[in-house]
Amino acid sequence: MGEPRVEEPTEAMIPEQRRERILSLLEAETVLSVRELTHRLGVSHMTVRRDIAALVDDGRAKAVKGGVRLTRHLRSEPSYETKAVAHLELKRAIATEAAHRLGDGAAIYLDAGTTVAALVPALLDLTGLTVVTNDFTTLGMLMDHDVELVHIGGHVESRNRSSIGRLAAATLRKINVDVAFLSASSWDGRRGVTTPAEAKVDVKNAALEVASTSILLADSTKYGTFAMHRIAELQTFDEIITDDRLGEQTATALRAAGVSLTLAGQHSSS
Repeated sequence: MGEPRVEEPTEAMIPEQRRERILSLLEAETVLSVRELTHRLGVSHMTVRRDIAALVDDGRAKAVKGGVRLTRHLRSEPSYETKAVAHLELKRAIATEAAHRLGDGAAIYLDAGTTVAALVPALLDLTGLTVVTNDFTTLGMLMDHDVELVHIGGHVESRNRSSIGRLAAATLRKINVDVAFLSASSWDGRRGVTTPAEAKVDVKNAALEVASTSILLADSTKYGTFAMHRIAELQTFDEIITDDRLGEQTATALRAAGVSLTLAGQHSSS
């Protein structure tokens, strides 16, 4: 057996980027030893152990003797900084597909999250648009453009740069929108869309209530994971847009269960 292959050098990566690399490796192999990770990433044992500890604290990995394995139970969401550098090509593919659902003069809701935020550049070519959001990053990106903006306020969650809770949901329930683009930290065929943060449930459900059409934007790396608090079954959404790494077998099973699913880059949704 040859030496394990070495990944691209990671010395210049910030910790969040390196931890996303570890998660990507675990998605392919499920369990990896500390020794294997130090070799493949080209960093010290101490650095790898710190990264593992951080991933365990976030509930995204589980420490095992001599290594780490992927966990599917999400106990907390990663920070905005972590999410902002993760799976960028998948988010761009999803946003490109989602942009086809936009039109001039529409009123849309953009949920907090970096996958939904990837849709923002596509809005700049539209006219007469009203954007309702609970995301402060999205608000900042659109502030200097010709877009009617409504932020729903509420309790500020600094870690994810958004507002959540009862007050935010109450404001949103007073507004009607044509399309709501929602995000998810975890989604699964049996458990639906879930979140580790109970205060997010009411806001997301309010968005589902006030939208004529609801579309979930969620990349495939989050599929098969679940958290404590359920938001909605997958069939609740008018459409789910994910990337084509989800796999045809999973996509077929979801469609057979009544989920309207589009894989970014494909034209089939049923």
